[in-house]
Amino acid sequence: MIGIEHYVVVSAILFVLGVLGIFLNRKNIIVILMAVELILLSVNINLVAFSAFLGDMVGQVFAMFVLTVAAGEAAIGLAILVIYFRGRGTIAVDDVNQMKG
Repeated sequence: MIGIEHYVVVSAILFVLGVLGIFLNRKNIIVILMAVELILLSVNINLVAFSAFLGDMVGQVFAMFVLTVAAGEAAIGLAILVIYFRGRGTIAVDDVNQMKG
């Protein structure tokens, strides 16, 4: 039988992979955005697992809201990256600091 501990372990592994993806790869913005999506996915797994364990629908509804915000964040983030790439010709994180001023 799969218990809540299994879901929490999978969620923790995804969260750690997302955090490592942000800290270890600081050169590619797309990989950083994917790492943020992994972190949001791990939070959603926790919300749904605890919601099902407690027999309450609030966690599952909140997970749907998180998915909606994550989809909007991904769409807007990628649109900003496309516009930035057209203007600069690169999306390297090191070159982003040239936007100051």
